Amino acid sequence: MAEKEAPKKLFTFDDSQIRRQVCDYLKTFLTDERIVRIEEVLAQRTRHFTVVLEDLFQTQNISAVMRSCECYGIQDVYVVEGKYDFQIHEAISMGSNKWLTLHNYKQQEHNMMRCIKDLKAKGFKTVATLPSERSCFLEDLDISQPMAFLFGTELTGLSQEAIDCADIHVKIPMYGFTESFNISNSVAITLSQLVEKLKKSDVPWQLSEEESENLRLEWLQKSLKTPYLIVKDFLEKSQQNCLLSLADEDNEE
Repeated sequence: MAEKEAPKKLFTFDDSQIRRQVCDYLKTFLTDERIVRIEEVLAQRTRHFTVVLEDLFQTQNISAVMRSCECYGIQDVYVVEGKYDFQIHEAISMGSNKWLTLHNYKQQEHNMMRCIKDLKAKGFKTVATLPSERSCFLEDLDISQPMAFLFGTELTGLSQEAIDCADIHVKIPMYGFTESFNISNSVAITLSQLVEKLKKSDVPWQLSEEESENLRLEWLQKSLKTPYLIVKDFLEKSQQNCLLSLADEDNEE
């Protein structure tokens, strides 16, 4: 397994004007091509869909799912631990997790239920992916509301409590003797069909201006080797010491 890159210390700001000033400064350290690419990806990002992974244990599957989510423009991935710790295989993920917002539910009792409750509080419909008589096909799914797609562990699939609490059940059409896809394939097929359907619809799937600004700031920093020092230097030179103090407090580990 490839060595995991240590997370970089990053700044965040509540003030939109400061975010924009810092972003403009960070851009001076990047190529035009890199800046254009960040804007292109931002324009295609969505939080209308999200993916929830319940207790996956094979790092290659977790990493492949991360890669698919990033490629299809999904920003948020929820990782629910049960028996197994969450780990990423960097050689398979190809650094995709770097550009995602990961929500990790550590090993606690009823972890999946806490995750589902939190998602419903945010306005998501929870969708259990499993081949059952109750399940509708992907093509028949109404995607007008924000949706969180639940995917279970490699051996047994979703837990019964996740299935029981899901608002909707959905399945992928299959025409062979085998009754299920590999977890990473299931995620890729689901996102391939539904993201395309979403972007052809009238549903407002794009990020809000504030969400775009926050991600722009994050991605610009992650595109540099020493973002914390660069931003800190900018704030000091701009005589925004009060902001610097607050940012340092927010970024304490």
